[in-house]
Amino acid sequence: MKKRSEIREAAFMLIFEKLFSKDSCDEIIECAKEADEYDFDENACRLFRSVTEKEEELDGIISRYSEKRKVERICKVSVAVLRLAIYECLYEEDVPANVAASEAVIISQKYSPENDTAFVNGLLGKFTRSDEIPEAKRLAVQSIQQEKR
Repeated sequence: MKKRSEIREAAFMLIFEKLFSKDSCDEIIECAKEADEYDFDENACRLFRSVTEKEEELDGIISRYSEKRKVERICKVSVAVLRLAIYECLYEEDVPANVAASEAVIISQKYSPENDTAFVNGLLGKFTRSDEIPEAKRLAVQSIQQEKR
């Protein structure tokens, strides 16, 4: 069984690919599997499809928290990372918001230019402290922060 971080990274790659293609999710998954460069399991594919279905909503959230850049002007890697993290914060019940944000920063560090990682971190920091995060997830974040003190 794959680790959650591996599933997340595989989904990120598919989300990133979708930014450059008008192909359907199924076509993108098929091409990725044919390329055989990464192992895309059903969990990664489910996450990819779910994020793609909520693309407009997620971009609206990115727009609200991006003070200086419109979504169209944000690095594609960062858009993919942000869509995935915000989706997980809102819709993946078993993923605490702080974990989704932290994992997004790790993916950003691996694939983005350095200044974009700071942008991703800042935007997700504002978002995870907002009222848009479900209360149970906000309480989990606050609880973890208090334990660290």
